[in-house]
Amino acid sequence: MEIHIGVDVGGTFTDFAVSVPGENRHIRYKIPSTPDRPDVAIIEGIATVLAEHGLDAGNVIRLSHGTTVGTNALIQRKVGKVAVVTNQGFRDLLEIGRQVRPKVYDIHLDFPKPLVPRRLRLEVRGRRRADGSAHVPLDEDGVREAGRRLASEGIDCVAVCFLHSYAYPEDEERAVEILREVLPDSVYVLSSTEVYPEFREYERFSTAVLNGALLTVVDAYLDRFSDEVARLGVPAEPKVSQSSGGLMSVHMTRKLPIRACLSGPAAGVLGAAHRAPAAGFRNVITLDIGGTSADVSVLIDGAATEVHNRMLAGFPLRLPALDVNAVGAGGGSIAWIDVDGLLKVGPQSAGAHPGPACYGLGGVEATLTDANVLLGRLNDQALLDGRMQIRRDLAEASIGRLAGELGLDLMETARGIIRVACATVVKAIRPLSVERGYDPADFCLFPFGGAGPLLATEIARDLGIKTIIVPPSPGILCAEGLLNSDLTADFVMTALMPLREDSHDTLNAMRRELRQKVEDWFGHEAVLADQRRVQWTAEMRYRGQNYELSLPLEDGDLGAEDCEGLVATFHAAHKRSYGFHSKTETVEFVNLKVKAVGLYDKPPLPTLAERPDAEPASRRRTFFTTGTWYDTPVFQRDSLAAGQALTGPAIIEQLDATTLIFPGDRGVVDAWGNLIVTLAPGNES
Repeated sequence: MEIHIGVDVGGTFTDFAVSVPGENRHIRYKIPSTPDRPDVAIIEGIATVLAEHGLDAGNVIRLSHGTTVGTNALIQRKVGKVAVVTNQGFRDLLEIGRQVRPKVYDIHLDFPKPLVPRRLRLEVRGRRRADGSAHVPLDEDGVREAGRRLASEGIDCVAVCFLHSYAYPEDEERAVEILREVLPDSVYVLSSTEVYPEFREYERFSTAVLNGALLTVVDAYLDRFSDEVARLGVPAEPKVSQSSGGLMSVHMTRKLPIRACLSGPAAGVLGAAHRAPAAGFRNVITLDIGGTSADVSVLIDGAATEVHNRMLAGFPLRLPALDVNAVGAGGGSIAWIDVDGLLKVGPQSAGAHPGPACYGLGGVEATLTDANVLLGRLNDQALLDGRMQIRRDLAEASIGRLAGELGLDLMETARGIIRVACATVVKAIRPLSVERGYDPADFCLFPFGGAGPLLATEIARDLGIKTIIVPPSPGILCAEGLLNSDLTADFVMTALMPLREDSHDTLNAMRRELRQKVEDWFGHEAVLADQRRVQWTAEMRYRGQNYELSLPLEDGDLGAEDCEGLVATFHAAHKRSYGFHSKTETVEFVNLKVKAVGLYDKPPLPTLAERPDAEPASRRRTFFTTGTWYDTPVFQRDSLAAGQALTGPAIIEQLDATTLIFPGDRGVVDAWGNLIVTLAPGNES
């Protein structure tokens, strides 16, 4: 009896999705996170779920989890001590960057200080030109001297970052060899091309440094986590979620921990991409609101979009990642009054400890959760199926203090907190939709996370969206997404050249080299032949442009006609993306990329068993938007029947989330247990 487990670690709760395919069992569970030691909550949760449901740890064949260890370490700068060895004249590149401000109109905000202080950024003679020729040969004695200087600095890692090494890695590789000979075995030595060999030296150098800074932190975490999992009797090696949405082995995570940052939001998008198309919805805006942040993304024709430039803790990161936009508007986000006297919500969060005031764990500041409790939208007695007691009086006291400062009554203040949070989320959605030429009204909204279904209706109305899909376990969807993930790895080669009829020989040579890397990875990860898939991408631009367009590329060798076809496809893609194209401009090939996929079996989407329509379990007074209190029926989510229709006002409660159906709106439960909410035209109740 095989068991699959997905675990998502959030800022407030740690979520578990357990599947027993042979018995068609699906178990969902949540416990408060332990931010200082995330593995403690994970191990406790796994042990509890297995014990309560009579499951044998020895039958766990897959254990996948998303971790925030690396992200939190970078934000708090609790990372390893890193040094850099680079070309002469380039030690300050990490500080110079792109010479742009983080925010154009904020003259006080600057980029964070580099993770590597200047004295630990050492230069060596040696430099290659862009064509690979040696302008100055590598000074190997200089590399040895740099290693000897760093040996007494107590560093954890050295990142070797040379110009043009993305195409000509020989000097970096030789420098790594020399430094490993000179430095103690306890010091990691890595090259920028090991992390991600793509052009643009600033972003490549920064990504290598970020990876180096996380090596010791993530290594220690994985040691603890792997040992505790083995102690539970789980034979499966844990897999870690990547920012790009796939999974990677512990071995790869130890080597490339930077790829595991931003993994939680990516898992949620994959969960939505698995469920929404099955329910008949392919153009979707995902809305993941947890305890700390709101993460939004867009699915076009059922597929998530991928980007390669992200910022992490203020530093540029050049790696594949699902296109997720995050803002500080979660259930634990703190409401406060700015110097201008206006109400703000987030980005500071009460987190898991002390948490919102209503948790009664010592928190005193008003949060989004406190506002929802006060308005009757959240249960004011208990959450998590009664395991977490709620103190309405503490929520009232925390919001009352804000109300006094604002000169508003209690309910106006609570309502204002929710409206401000919703406006923040809408602002995060617009860059992914309106600013890219998509009308949000042509999409449906897919809310998940513990607080997503609470805010979904107001956010949808602000965007003109008419349909909302709430999955069966919205607060556990990120963990569920991990059950539907495959093992993946990304490889890239850069070749800056005009794309012409005779370019196919160069491109085919690049393909052969990348194919070999992919085959080596498949072999190392023991991926069976019938489970292997590859996805090729070509990145191109008009010569002189600074950004590329990504186009899918078929497998197999290219010929002259294929190169012509690529040029025509690029012109069409540029027209679609930017509104124009120019056939007289030279099309430049930039990157050839391949994503290797090791397919895993996916648990089937469960359907609801036949049962009579549910009756309300209780009722409570709820404040919606027009100043009217409604006597609102409260349903238990696991009692709803397939095909059951609910007319608002209604509240649907479950272990992991609470869903609101506003007065006049209508919800219907589909065969998979999704709640499809249709918003009434012009309804602002």
